[in-house]
Amino acid sequence: MPGPLRWLLLAVLVTVLPVAAGVLVLDDDEPSSAPPTPPAPRYASTPLADYDTTTVALTRAPFCDRLPDDAVTEAIGKVRDTTSYRNGQRVEIAAGVDDVAHEYGCRIIGTRGDVRAWVFAPPVTPAGARDLAAQARESGESKSCTRPAQAPAYGVSSVALVCPSGNRRWASFRGLFGDAWLSCSLSAPASLGNADLLDRAGRWCVAVAEAAAVAPTLPDSASS
Repeated sequence: MPGPLRWLLLAVLVTVLPVAAGVLVLDDDEPSSAPPTPPAPRYASTPLADYDTTTVALTRAPFCDRLPDDAVTEAIGKVRDTTSYRNGQRVEIAAGVDDVAHEYGCRIIGTRGDVRAWVFAPPVTPAGARDLAAQARESGESKSCTRPAQAPAYGVSSVALVCPSGNRRWASFRGLFGDAWLSCSLSAPASLGNADLLDRAGRWCVAVAEAAAVAPTLPDSASS
């Protein structure tokens, strides 16, 4: 009986097609999964040569708690010890020498070096900055230091020094930012080349300046 069989197959086909179409429509109506969240950007330090320190204003106040952890890790590896101090506190200013501090600063010791940073509490004039720069270059502890050729500026009347210290070397930058005299330094194994030492110290000193920087005040017309 081909006739009835043909009609039965046709009836089944007519029933299946709408059901399949309904499944496809339901699938289209289902919300698509959300795109994956992109990973947070990695910390990117800034070379001192690419940072215009002449336009940065600083506050003569504590700043070490604003230093990015990633900046410290990049400079000296895993942190082992941190010491911070404020204006008027008695601190060890050199090995075995205690004195009352007239600055805000900190020293952080890590697994592959240590860093220091401090800003004078009293304001410093341009003439005073020139005197401080001369003292840094001519002091007894700087007699064995060298001044890197074409070192990037670190504020005004800036000084850059590389100094030996046993099996390590220190690279330091200091200069005037507005009326704030800022200093920073980094030590590393003596085997580290001059270029790498200065680059690492310079990136650290940019992080220090950023931590101590004051956001510029907008004029009243711009904020209205």
